[in-house]
Amino acid sequence: MNKKSIVKNLLIVSSLTISGAAFAVTPSASMLGNTCAGCHGTNGSSNGPATPNLAGISSEYFIDAMAEYKEDSRPATIMSRIAKGYTDEEIQLLATFFSEKKVVSIDQSANAKKARSGKKIHKKYCEKCHEDGGRSSEDDAGILASQMMPYLRNTIDDFISGDRDMPKKMRKRIKSLQKQKGDKGIDQLIHYYGSQR
Repeated sequence: MNKKSIVKNLLIVSSLTISGAAFAVTPSASMLGNTCAGCHGTNGSSNGPATPNLAGISSEYFIDAMAEYKEDSRPATIMSRIAKGYTDEEIQLLATFFSEKKVVSIDQSANAKKARSGKKIHKKYCEKCHEDGGRSSEDDAGILASQMMPYLRNTIDDFISGDRDMPKKMRKRIKSLQKQKGDKGIDQLIHYYGSQR
């Protein structure tokens, strides 16, 4: 084999190796985040009734949620299959991407009277973990303020029915709320969160 053929073959092998490596590169955080927009809205600000806002979520909460979806320990219609398609590195990138975004909330038909009652319920039962009226993601709590009300209803129903594990502190407070106010109190709480901006 002459020198020209050797060089040509080396160039072919090198280009195949480089192009193969290009396919193995992890996508950027924004590229990954944009794939979620169909359900969770642009930059994680949902306007679909059954899907949560992801904007502003704590990284740790996001990572834990995705792990639960992968393990099928958190109820979902489609997220379990989607979560299984991401690597740990990609999930970390998504967590960072969404944690840095701000929610752009939309108007919902929250009942003002129920929302006022819900605010009092929030202060009594929920503020300790879901600070700032449910807007804070500190302590790795889920953001409740400005979430879509049907999503909030489905989520609380999953907790109450036992389909989703409820944290011990939350279980105690929800039981107390139900004993005092029944489903009416839950409904008022949902209207309060739905009314927040």
